[in-house]
Amino acid sequence: MSAPEARRRRDAVARILRTGRVSTQEQLMEELSAEGFRTTQATLSRDLARLSARRVSRPDGAFYEIGDGAPAAVAAAVSGLVSQVATNGSLVVIRTLPGSAPAVARAIDLARLPDVLGTIAGDDTVFVAPSRGRGAGALSGRLAGLFEA
Repeated sequence: MSAPEARRRRDAVARILRTGRVSTQEQLMEELSAEGFRTTQATLSRDLARLSARRVSRPDGAFYEIGDGAPAAVAAAVSGLVSQVATNGSLVVIRTLPGSAPAVARAIDLARLPDVLGTIAGDDTVFVAPSRGRGAGALSGRLAGLFEA
């Protein structure tokens, strides 16, 4: 899929989430399909990460909402610096271009992801501690989607 097509799909996701209540990714995929977008759950998860969308629970129900957009913009600005995102089950390790780890760690910190406890940056490596002991796998996927690594 081309970059303009992916951008149009993400724009549609953002519009759908801003104009209505979407409770599941399946519901979102159906709404996208009705607008002519075919996507997979994995692609949709990456789109949600890039948009800083999160599922929230409120007294009136659970649904996806989009953050202020700043974290996604910051992540997009440094995404070209990320070469790999991996996990050992306890930590997420992000490999970057030499000298780029502090900028990537700062982007993660600015994103204020609820599943990130903290970051440590070296020269070309960022260690990301998940907020939950078993959350490294999900966090790794979310960060890979955010940085498209």
